Amino acid sequence: MRKSLKIGIILILLLIAGVASLLLYVRNHGFSAREKPSRMEELIARHARRIATPAGAKELKNPYPQTEASMAEAREHFVEHCSICHGIDGRGATTIGRNLYPKVPDMSDQQTQQLADGELFYIISNGIRFTGMPAWGDEDSPESIWALVAFIRRLPKLTPEEQKQLQEQAGAKSNKEESPAKATKPKTDPHGPGAKPHTH
Repeated sequence: MRKSLKIGIILILLLIAGVASLLLYVRNHGFSAREKPSRMEELIARHARRIATPAGAKELKNPYPQTEASMAEAREHFVEHCSICHGIDGRGATTIGRNLYPKVPDMSDQQTQQLADGELFYIISNGIRFTGMPAWGDEDSPESIWALVAFIRRLPKLTPEEQKQLQEQAGAKSNKEESPAKATKPKTDPHGPGAKPHTH
């Protein structure tokens, strides 16, 4: 009984010391997203994805066959919705990806690739709290999310042809985003109200 009480007291003291250390750190360094994460924060961030997924998610298997058409759709989907944070190659080297806290993970890295397909599906569908990862389950169909999972598996071994396709799609997306602004630019109608007639 006394031993349990001692252990409890020690744990409470350690918790108080940890909270005090955190408060002192925040007071001296602020709470800016520009700071480099501590080793403890990196450890927590690495495991947040696993913590965020229920145990049963690991058992989920992709029910859709991987075809050229599904991969082409997944590439386009990735560029349209994911690349703003993750980059077209999944490595997170974007303005948003570098400046989030925690930073966007490298999706071609082993730490992401070792997640089960079901875990990736769950993360894309439901997001992860306290990170920049949103939940896409209400926006995208299960089929398109499973296609993204299959595409994520390809990220570490993208062929030059696939990289070229991604760059072309990113360029097309950029042009598409710019064109509406140009199209909505007001034009002066020379024959509109109050215009003076031409005299020759």
